[in-house]
Amino acid sequence: MKTATGRKLITCIMPHGRALPVLEALKEELGILAIIIHHARGTGRMTPLAWRGIGESSEKDVLSVIVPASRAEEVFGFIYEHGGINQPHGGILYQQPLAKSTEFHLPDLPDEGTSKR
Repeated sequence: MKTATGRKLITCIMPHGRALPVLEALKEELGILAIIIHHARGTGRMTPLAWRGIGESSEKDVLSVIVPASRAEEVFGFIYEHGGINQPHGGILYQQPLAKSTEFHLPDLPDEGTSKR
């Protein structure tokens, strides 16, 4: 496996249902493919659920993206806008440098509709 340096990990924790549209926009508009979404449960300090009682939480989407450091600010701003982080209770977004990461490349595949028979 080939490793890369000079990368940043951008992580966004947002309300459930917001990550998939951001993933699709990152792929279509910026050509970024090194994206993962997973889910978590939690509550913020100032959310409506925080005042209702102990133990109540809501599902969150966690979107993680690895990008070259030179594109980190561009992608960070893109996620900030497209993910609704600029809205109240929109989530949290942060980035951190990576010492190393494995490069991610998709193989060249034939177009759909063509076959190799």
